[in-house]
Amino acid sequence: MIIAVTGTPGAGKTTVSKLLAQKLGYEYVSLRDYAMEKGIGEMKGDELEVEVDELAYNFERDFKGRNVVVDGHLSHFLNADLVVVLRAHPKLIGERLTKRGYSREKVGENVEAELVDVILVEALEENENVVEVDTTGKTPEEVVNEILGLIEKGVRRRVGIVDWSEVYDEVIPYLRL
Repeated sequence: MIIAVTGTPGAGKTTVSKLLAQKLGYEYVSLRDYAMEKGIGEMKGDELEVEVDELAYNFERDFKGRNVVVDGHLSHFLNADLVVVLRAHPKLIGERLTKRGYSREKVGENVEAELVDVILVEALEENENVVEVDTTGKTPEEVVNEILGLIEKGVRRRVGIVDWSEVYDEVIPYLRL
């Protein structure tokens, strides 16, 4: 089973993915590291730009039939059995990315993306089996246990549980105005 864990940068993908893989006994794959190892894409500044179709083709060739948790904000473009979209309050995204040293422009871009569900919408356009999990105020263990509970119950689609439309005023400092 291939489980893709996606979401806006700062939502908790890497921490949750590693813990989920450990609990399931699955292999953990960082999509960014995989792309770099395979020479897919090119560095533009400190960002890796990839051709999504090439990435998806190579990933499927290398991992089909294996038990994998793949982590990356493009992982929802892969042929996965289940896509987990991690969500986090846009203000939390802004705080985390600012601490990581992201530029004001990049912080604003990602806060806006979380605010308007960009990753969720893309995931739904690409996949049948999509579950949305709000990580706000939860420990990584709580998030993983929620995901495991959904998997155990056979839940293949759970979306629409997050609505950030009421928090716009809280995130104005992070937005690109």
